[in-house]
Amino acid sequence: MANILFHWLMAGWLSLMHPFYVSVIELNHNPRTASVEISIRAFAEDMEKVLQKYSTRKIDILHPSDNTFLESQISSYINQKLHLKVNGEPATMKYLGHEIEKESVWIYLEVPKTPTLGLLEIDCKFLYDLVPNQTNLIHAKAGGVDKNYKLDYPDNIVKFGF
Repeated sequence: MANILFHWLMAGWLSLMHPFYVSVIELNHNPRTASVEISIRAFAEDMEKVLQKYSTRKIDILHPSDNTFLESQISSYINQKLHLKVNGEPATMKYLGHEIEKESVWIYLEVPKTPTLGLLEIDCKFLYDLVPNQTNLIHAKAGGVDKNYKLDYPDNIVKFGF
């Protein structure tokens, strides 16, 4: 019994010493609005750290002193690190905003004028410039079909056919 307890305590201690880095990216084709709706969920602290790498101004994602500046920094970062091809054509994402939920940040985007979704190619390097063990969980849904994929650094391309 003591041996099992020791292993559990050791595993817990190691997990504290080696935290995990994960984000969730969800893409949903909405035929009613003819758009691809995108939401990204990441730890607010990770997002703040990566944005700070590219800014000379102080970034505070939980209590921004200049929300317009923060929005532009998030939008710029996403446009550098996430690229989509919809039905074989490069897609332009429209940044809609972000919100904080406890220790997470939700980022919202959309690809308008997408009446159908047959092929979706995602080039995702989101937070790869923060830590080398970043994982991005990709969930895509179109026509009632769900597809999922786990991108571990350095892999950054995934394709889904619907």
